[in-house]
Formats: sequence, structure tokens, C-alpha cells
Amino acid sequence: MRLVVDLNKCQGYAQCAFLAPDVFAMHGEESLIYNPRADEEQRERLARAVAACPVQAITADGLDGVGGSTADAPEASDAR
Repeated sequence: MRLVVDLNKCQGYAQCAFLAPDVFAMHGEESLIYNPRADEEQRERLARAVAACPVQAITADGLDGVGGSTADAPEASDAR
């Protein structure tokens, strides 16, 4: 799974580091470091971290069907 953090957007809120500490960490008070090639077993935590970013600075390839997309499923079935 490939992660990209737009470090120009990132404001250092550290929600990602709290939710997926094996992937994201704060270096100092404002600088984020992360593993751009996260392990598959981190999928659920990464989905939560991506969704929790207040400025939507994180994108992840390979998170389809995890996290926020399952919340949309009931709405899709109601649309019939």
C-alpha cells in the first residue's frame, strides 16, 4: 500500500500519528515523518488515519472497501 502526505497541507495535528503510530510519527512539534510503503496489516488503522486528517493531507492507494466506504453502503441501498 502506498501513502502520500502533502507536507505543504499538513498542519501537524498528529491525528494520523495517534491512529497509526507504526506508520506516522511527529518529529518535533510540527514535522511529520511516515512510511510511504505501509504494511497490509495496517490497512484499518490507515483508513482511520486518512479519514481523521483535518486538512485531508493524506492519500493512500489500496484502501478501497475499508473505513469510510463501508459507512456509505446503507445509503447506496436506500437509493433503490
